[in-house]
Amino acid sequence: MLRFVFGFFGAIFSAVTLGLFAVALSIGAVLWMYGRDLPDTEALAQYAPPTISRVYSGEGALMDEFARERRVFAPADEIPDLVKQAFISAEDKNFYVHKGYDPRGMAAAALDAATGGPLRGASTITQQVMKNFLLGGERSAERKIKELILSARIEETLSKDDSLELYMNEIFLGQNSFGVAAAAQTYFNKTLAELEPHEAAYLAALPKAPSTYHPVRAMDRAVERRNFVLREMYENGYLTEAAYQSARAEPLRTVQSGDFPSFRRALPPRDYFTDEIRRQLSGRFGEEEFFTGGLSIRATVDPTLQKEAARALQAGLERYDRSRGVYRGPAERLDPALVAADWAAALDDLRVPRDIDGWRPAVVLDFGQGGALLGVEGVAEGVPQILPDSDVTWARPRRANGSLGAQARQASDLLAVGDVIHVRAEGENTWSLRQIPEVQGGFMAMDVNTGRVLAMQGGFSYQSSVFNRATQATRQPGSSFKPLVYAAALDTGYSPATIVIDAPIAVDTGAGVWRPKNASNRFYGPTPLRTGIERSRNLMTVRLAQEVGMETVADYAESFGVYEDLEPYLANALGSQETTLFNMVAAYAMFANGGQRVEPTLVDRVQDRWGKTVYRHDQRTCLDCDAEALAEGTAPRIMANRRQVIDPITAYQLTSMMRGVVERGTAARTVNLPVPIAGKTGTTNDAKDVWFVGFSSNIVAGCYIGYDRPRTLGRGASGGGMCGPVFNQFMETAIKTYGGGRFTVPEGGSFVKIDRFSGARLEDDATGPTVVAEYFRKGEEPFYGAGAILDGGFAMGANLPMYTPDGQQGGSEEVVTSTGRTAVVPKKANVGTVTAGGLY
Repeated sequence: MLRFVFGFFGAIFSAVTLGLFAVALSIGAVLWMYGRDLPDTEALAQYAPPTISRVYSGEGALMDEFARERRVFAPADEIPDLVKQAFISAEDKNFYVHKGYDPRGMAAAALDAATGGPLRGASTITQQVMKNFLLGGERSAERKIKELILSARIEETLSKDDSLELYMNEIFLGQNSFGVAAAAQTYFNKTLAELEPHEAAYLAALPKAPSTYHPVRAMDRAVERRNFVLREMYENGYLTEAAYQSARAEPLRTVQSGDFPSFRRALPPRDYFTDEIRRQLSGRFGEEEFFTGGLSIRATVDPTLQKEAARALQAGLERYDRSRGVYRGPAERLDPALVAADWAAALDDLRVPRDIDGWRPAVVLDFGQGGALLGVEGVAEGVPQILPDSDVTWARPRRANGSLGAQARQASDLLAVGDVIHVRAEGENTWSLRQIPEVQGGFMAMDVNTGRVLAMQGGFSYQSSVFNRATQATRQPGSSFKPLVYAAALDTGYSPATIVIDAPIAVDTGAGVWRPKNASNRFYGPTPLRTGIERSRNLMTVRLAQEVGMETVADYAESFGVYEDLEPYLANALGSQETTLFNMVAAYAMFANGGQRVEPTLVDRVQDRWGKTVYRHDQRTCLDCDAEALAEGTAPRIMANRRQVIDPITAYQLTSMMRGVVERGTAARTVNLPVPIAGKTGTTNDAKDVWFVGFSSNIVAGCYIGYDRPRTLGRGASGGGMCGPVFNQFMETAIKTYGGGRFTVPEGGSFVKIDRFSGARLEDDATGPTVVAEYFRKGEEPFYGAGAILDGGFAMGANLPMYTPDGQQGGSEEVVTSTGRTAVVPKKANVGTVTAGGLY
């Protein structure tokens, strides 16, 4: 009997043992089969999640953010315990004690689900890390097995805090926010350290289904889930009963419900400057690194000057647009029923430009009281806001067929109820009608010594058009290119007093005869180079380019960075090949700084997410920075390693000649500043593009205006008349901060008094409106006497066709050239029937 009993139980024990062995063997086989090709968990130790790249001003103020996923990386030691405790309570209460998976937690979650209890996390935080980083989100038994295997493995690779850091920076919490730091900004406009218990609990309620717990659309569900998390925190010992009860009683206040200001709205609106940083750095580092690398970018922008650049360009463009006298219609139209119901809400929903200084969107509500009654964004209702009839008499309405209507006499001639327009305050409760100009332009300013771009405006309004006309629009620079021609000449033996013939010239281009002309349609005979710049003489410039050689001019233009490859055609001496305002402003900086090459930059420094500098613009060498000590009163020596593109004397001579442009030349009427200013106007054929680029001793700035689809700006349009005022307005503000002094005179030359009309040398004590002190290289000063100063200019004109209007040589004189031959020079002949092309 006893043997039977032992045998029976022995058989049961053997069966159980064999069964357990079979189960263990089966489990082992399953784990081996699913675990052999799993991802390497070691990679998680080096994981760097995609994070926001941020742009800061020189003063450290946040200007803009760029990211595909809104994530702000927060290391584990910077995440407050309160936030960690909220997520652990909501997702994995046994996180710090289990080995990657939690059988008890899984059983409790299953029981709660079966009995209709609150939703509880069935996967551990470690398992969720595996799902998010290594396995993907598909639901299957196979993935669950792999998840358990990897969760056990990762416990050997990462610490608990490392796993928690990965989880809390990776999870999606709604509103395009990834990670707890970004979510704290999105929902509460707070840092993690500023969160209160009920706010941390709400964030911890979101990982399962952010849209299900939306703080506005699903407030009741959101509060219920938040309170569940608070109860778990209390039961786990993370909150006292008093703190728990107090947190439960708090209402759910968020940015989305209007209780807190939006973090994004606190940032300045995106503008051309930061968008150009995005464009340039995406090219340098790649879009993936720029949008996900967590770069910290220090911009060169001066915020005050950036605002002034926008104001100045907007004023210049609007001034021209308003002078056309055409109203092109409203920005948008609202249904009058919407206007009557809630015009403020309807207007707020519209995407219309809101980045124009002094302008506001408005909607026409009715007519009466001598004008249109408006609803103006940001102005409280109750007091009538009026656009008076007298304000619209400048305009004619553009009809649907493109024709123009009669001159407006009252607001109802242009507007209708529901029209969304822009207005500017003109008095108390009185507004003026504005419209986005059709004409566009660009403006840019930079430091002449460092290349740091201080301001950039790429159009009238970034929110209206993101195309950057300062960097992306390639247009003909016209006469603003001429200083490059004169630089080539001055560097190869010419002087500001060299005489060049201003008379007709015909050039056989192979495709026909090209006859350029001056803007005045006149010829002026023998003229010094200085006057050629000051009065922007085309014929002199063409002759000079032909004599110097267009290949030489092209080399200079490429050295200055205006072009990568300038075609050596004579027409290009007048700026007919397209370039950008960005390139032109950088080139003029080299005249101002003594001829040294500077590279324009919008960025001083770029650091990666760990604070390592990966780009620095300033490449100058500090010769004494490694010395243990310096003599008293001695500063470290900084060596600039910039290339000299033209002789310093040439740079100064050109600067002096371009001062004449501002003081008595083509920009004299519109540029008037309290410090020395040099510059050059530019107006292309048919006035399709107008330019002005100018500089003080430390700042260079340039303006371009034209239509995006080139067409004439009309009679009277010019660089001096349209761009000059924009430059002047900007520089008035810039000078208040940066000042400006005399241009540095280089060594190796001397000043000589010259008659600026004849080029003749004068006595040292000569004075008068025609007297100018020219700077000559030592040994190249002109001699006294008219004949001696008539150098290569006449030889240059001796073999070129020169005609009076009727084709005769009457009204001319013979002169002796520098080669001993004679040449016939017309006396200021009119262009008459001579046709010409080119630019002026």
